[in-house]
Amino acid sequence: MQYEISLLTIMGISIIAALSLNLIVGFCGQISLGHAAFLGVGAYTSAMLTKAGVPFTAAVAASMLMAGIIGTVVGFTSLRVREDFLAITTMGVGFLFLGIVRKQDFLGGEMGIAMIPDPGLGKVGYLVLVLLLAATLALFSIYLKRSWMGFTFDAVADDEDTANLVGIDVSSYKLIAFAMGTAFAGLAGALYAHNIKFIDPESFGFVESITILSMVVIGGTGSVWGVTIAAGVLSIFPMWFQFIDDYKLLVYGGLLCMIMLFSPDGLSGIFGRFLNTIRGKNFNASGQ
Repeated sequence: MQYEISLLTIMGISIIAALSLNLIVGFCGQISLGHAAFLGVGAYTSAMLTKAGVPFTAAVAASMLMAGIIGTVVGFTSLRVREDFLAITTMGVGFLFLGIVRKQDFLGGEMGIAMIPDPGLGKVGYLVLVLLLAATLALFSIYLKRSWMGFTFDAVADDEDTANLVGIDVSSYKLIAFAMGTAFAGLAGALYAHNIKFIDPESFGFVESITILSMVVIGGTGSVWGVTIAAGVLSIFPMWFQFIDDYKLLVYGGLLCMIMLFSPDGLSGIFGRFLNTIRGKNFNASGQ
């Protein structure tokens, strides 16, 4: 039972991480290849604050604030670049984070931070908290997508120049997307730190950023339920099949190639076309 609880907790944290990136990539059309760094900011902030005696709730809130502030700064510095150049910029942020953490002794350096305080909720209580937060973020994402801000994000993602011409402040909405996405990434990082009780720089490297991006792309960029399902399955897939853990990146790479070739809109696109086919058959049958 403890093993299943641990799997579900990891799944919930992965869903939060993937949905946070979806706010940036899927909703606003901005590329980010260093998203794991913001999970790291949240994890290190919460770990250090709780070790200093700050209550768990306050530490998690501070981790979201810190990650959101840094994300806004990164978003501001990235306003003048697009597409490939934006991808390179965000990738550089990830490497910069790793370089800073590894060289600072008060952050644990290469050895990381161990004995992170337990929130005191128990395994089941912590699982319930994580799943509630994941569900809340999913519902928030759905609401946001259907709101006027969501439509504005769509306009920015489709064509920034046209959005500017019709009076949309593209820069402001980019910053909002980065702030929200990175703040929720900080939440995922904080939850990860208190679940594992140990963090080190390698937990938030480039590979982790690509893994989170894979969840978004495979699920379908912009699709809340598609990203949720992809994140849930891909987060526990290597644990179900331990023998392929060493080839995890190869599997993810193969899945990405297949998605790009046969369904660029991800699982959500596949399911949508399946529903349309079923509806078409039912309509034809009723018409006859």
